[in-house]
Amino acid sequence: MKTDADVQLDEAGKTGTRIYRFSGDWRSATVHTITQRLGELSLEDGGPAEFDLSRVTAMDTAGAWLIRRLMTRVGGQVRLTGDKPRYVELLGALPEELPEPAEDNASRGSRFTRFFAPVGEAVMSAWEDTVAAMFILGSAVRGAQLKLGRHSGLSPAAIVNQIDRMGVQAVPIITLMSFLIGAIIAQQGAFQLRYFGAELFVVDLVGILQLREIGVLLTAIMIAGRSGSAITAEIGSMKMREEIDALKVMGLSPIGVLVFPRLVALTVALPLLTIIANFAALTGAAVVAWSYSGITFATFLARLQEAIDFSSVLAGMIKAPFMALIIGVVAAVEGLKVGGSAESLGRHVTQSVVKSIFVVILVDGLFAMFYASIDF
Repeated sequence: MKTDADVQLDEAGKTGTRIYRFSGDWRSATVHTITQRLGELSLEDGGPAEFDLSRVTAMDTAGAWLIRRLMTRVGGQVRLTGDKPRYVELLGALPEELPEPAEDNASRGSRFTRFFAPVGEAVMSAWEDTVAAMFILGSAVRGAQLKLGRHSGLSPAAIVNQIDRMGVQAVPIITLMSFLIGAIIAQQGAFQLRYFGAELFVVDLVGILQLREIGVLLTAIMIAGRSGSAITAEIGSMKMREEIDALKVMGLSPIGVLVFPRLVALTVALPLLTIIANFAALTGAAVVAWSYSGITFATFLARLQEAIDFSSVLAGMIKAPFMALIIGVVAAVEGLKVGGSAESLGRHVTQSVVKSIFVVILVDGLFAMFYASIDF
């Protein structure tokens, strides 16, 4: 049967030595009963002391910590007795006191430091991401061979497989989304233009807005959420299982094997999906214009031919390859940054989608300013 931990102080030791006699079970399940007793012991500064461990039946780290703290409080020279070498060794392995926690410079610094330190960290992180993106893009452009040292390594089967996953399988959701977006723009535009007796101009609104901006932008956002997250998850899971390191050991380039086929597939699929999105959106707008405003399909097409020209179509299509490269590179960078935990994988997948959408919108704005400056 277990005996609770106990300690007795013998003041009648030889040469005035204080003897502390420990007994019982000094483990985490029983030491809670002795905490108050240790606080009540009378302690004298200095002078020799003896800790008798002969009656201790068991001891773990929790009990050893209590005895070690008592040794620090007693002060002076403390000698361990009782023919219990394993307990003496355990007590000797513990430090005299717990180390002080490291100071948090950010919390103790000035307001200037607390304000600008996160800003600096964000800037450095953005710079590191930019360098990593340029490395991936440069490696893909320079060669992206499947085996280092070879000049041929392009795998058409891998590219076709990725086009099927990122392009063909995305057609239903892109078509449905674009159809609804076109219908909503047409309905809201017709509702507002009705007050001016200019409902026919809703065709101009939908045509120009969809072909120049909305079509490619929303398609890129959908692909960033659908395919970009998948790329990050795939590469990140391979990083967690050390499959990327295995590719390097085998003499294969991870950029050529994993990233390059996905970049090519995105560059091919996104412009084609943009074309499908434009047709779906214009179809949705035509249906709503006919049902809501009484504009026939023939009138819709005739007005659409007058409202748009080849530059309107080209303005949107030029953006598509750039947005595809951005989505692929950002997704690959975040995938290669994944650590060894599932939490890290989820965090980088989220960052991949957020960063891709942010950069895509930023690039779309830059293109809009560039087109305006050259009157395109």
